[in-house]
Amino acid sequence: MSPDQTILARKSLDRRLAPLRGEPLIAPPSGWIKAIREALGMTTRQLAARMGAARSRVTAIEKAEVNGSTTIKTLREAAEAMNCTFVYAIVPTSTLDDILRDQAAKKADVELARHHHTMRLENQAMDKRDLAAERERLVSDMLAGSLRRVWDDE
Repeated sequence: MSPDQTILARKSLDRRLAPLRGEPLIAPPSGWIKAIREALGMTTRQLAARMGAARSRVTAIEKAEVNGSTTIKTLREAAEAMNCTFVYAIVPTSTLDDILRDQAAKKADVELARHHHTMRLENQAMDKRDLAAERERLVSDMLAGSLRRVWDDE
């Protein structure tokens, strides 16, 4: 994917995820499957029949959802059996651009600290204004190049 296509894809993804980022979605303590099943007035036996599974399987699925050991496939099957749609998303805590910029800034700070230390030893330390300008230049360079570099460990 070209850099321009990457930017457009990132902005499109950010727009689609923005509504999800605003509202925290807190799962019911008993899990979504059990909460929806009970709200529909459906028993574990009835859900099991709709899923083509044993009643004990539904109980196990509900417990697995609560402790985080279920699979996406199982959640999708249970949702479909209750005439629901399973939704799966990874929602960034801020915009993708902000996450990239923050990561580039962290990497720039590490690089700048190393260079600044060497320059101080040689009595050529930069002042705060120069440090800030150099940091911004490093961040801009990183974001203009391959984004994989932003995530590489030193």
